[in-house]
Amino acid sequence: MDFQHIRSQSDEASSLEGHFLIAMPGMEDERFARSVVYVCAHSASGAMGFIVNKAQPLSFGALLTQLEIVSDPDEIRLPAKGDEVPVCNGGPVERGRGFVLHSADYDSESTVNVDEGIALTPTLDILKAMSNGVGPSTAIMVLGYAGWGAGQLEAEIAANGWLTCRAELDIVFDAELDNKYTRALGLLGINPAFLTSEAGHA
Repeated sequence: MDFQHIRSQSDEASSLEGHFLIAMPGMEDERFARSVVYVCAHSASGAMGFIVNKAQPLSFGALLTQLEIVSDPDEIRLPAKGDEVPVCNGGPVERGRGFVLHSADYDSESTVNVDEGIALTPTLDILKAMSNGVGPSTAIMVLGYAGWGAGQLEAEIAANGWLTCRAELDIVFDAELDNKYTRALGLLGINPAFLTSEAGHA
């Protein structure tokens, strides 16, 4: 999926870039059950985003060691909150490919500004910078992404698969992944206990 092509086709008035997709209880695809997806690109060509509340079974330090960016996790010189960098299962597509969603205080040739205050860097240079303590002040690592073809996401939303709302960065970057689903629903004033899979349109 061509991230830049989707973004270049974006119509800001109808685009969900910078929004959350919050899975409804009736979500039929188990890979997205109780998911909160941050949408990075959305246009008539399709959409791309990252699940930000499903943990990968390895730490950020272990990942840097596995990628041979450092030889020992003790060598990592992260900022104060660096040891809290979550590693998320970003989605079912290209699960071996890594991306870093981060605060806008880091920039490189491959960095793309997604929305105000948040950027995306898909290359190893940011991991090297983070390991040396010169990366962004806030970040999450995601492996894989979620992608939709033309019209596919719109159809899923129309079928009550997803709720949508403007994303909040403190939820995107929160290291406590388990409460993101409830917090995202809270942005809409919804208590998950009152949600059913048969939600209709008002």
